[in-house]
Amino acid sequence: MMTRQENLQNKIVNLEEAIRRVGIWRNTGMKVTFTNGCFDILHKGHVTYLTQAADLGNRLIIGLNSDASVKRQGKADDRPINSEDARALVLASLGVVDLVVLFDDNTPYELIKILQPDIVVKGSDYDAAERDTASKTYIVGADLMDATGGQVVSIPLVEGFSTTNLINKIKQ
Repeated sequence: MMTRQENLQNKIVNLEEAIRRVGIWRNTGMKVTFTNGCFDILHKGHVTYLTQAADLGNRLIIGLNSDASVKRQGKADDRPINSEDARALVLASLGVVDLVVLFDDNTPYELIKILQPDIVVKGSDYDAAERDTASKTYIVGADLMDATGGQVVSIPLVEGFSTTNLINKIKQ
């Protein structure tokens, strides 16, 4: 029998394993939802968002920005606060999360292209209807969803919760 720790580690997978599991889920008729982000310091806003994303399908995959990818986002010099391994483990501990896959690119485009989820989800700071890839509100992978008949969904953010706000509060 697998320990709880092993169960968590089993949710953090490489791309090949993610492809294998998505294939199994598809063969059993499951709907796969995908979201991505840094998830640096998990807070109520993240948990609410991820729960709502998970409710859209049967399985939830998180594309997690690697440390190098977070640095390239230009959030702040001290970001990420937590390492990719730490962030992946915290996400894997959530019951609503089925898989965590690290990616090192600036965007999860290739990951979405390879995994072909049924639904791509982002927070409401992005626009599910936006199709101009140069727009700051464009959801990466929307073109892939359009081409495959998938969905692009924007979920309302919880007011007052952001990692940046939390870091600023701690610094004060």
